[in-house]
Amino acid sequence: MPIRVTAHETAADKTGFPGILKGLGTTIRHLLHNITHLKDLPTILYPEQRRNYSERFRGRHVLKVRDDGTLKCVACFMCQTACPANCIDIVAGEHPNIAYEKHPSQFNIDMLRCVFCGYCVDACPKDAIIMTRDYEMAMFSRGESSYSIEDLRQRLPLRQIDLGYRPYYGENPTKMDSLPYAGKDAGTKAAG
Repeated sequence: MPIRVTAHETAADKTGFPGILKGLGTTIRHLLHNITHLKDLPTILYPEQRRNYSERFRGRHVLKVRDDGTLKCVACFMCQTACPANCIDIVAGEHPNIAYEKHPSQFNIDMLRCVFCGYCVDACPKDAIIMTRDYEMAMFSRGESSYSIEDLRQRLPLRQIDLGYRPYYGENPTKMDSLPYAGKDAGTKAAG
């Protein structure tokens, strides 16, 4: 037995105009609600407000330097081997100072490939690479995403760098007084 369907469609129903007005009304209602309840919004007004991340946040990499200004890295390739994304590329060279066996003549990290896992920091036996809490790494071209030694070199004292993930420093990894490399007095405090 055939089923008869009778449809009473008007010209307005065929164009979808009532649906457009209903959707527009919903959008305006949400807009007005958000304007009147700005403090309840989950978004932040960046860059005036900054998101407060965890103390163990893994951000921008930094290669630490010794007191004489040379890199602490001895080009052992441990970080390159541990990297799951294969984004670290090291070329070893002979160090000009005879006290050190070798140093990286090239040290590149492709930040577009990096997954910020922290394995490079875990693997480093000389504590030469750390991760800061800096997350502002905007790039305008693909070439800017490859950080070289000059981009990674520590420029400020460690007390002024917003340190992030470092696995070997107990419960409070950002407490600078307990770190052996935080300065000559901090090293004697930690030892004594």
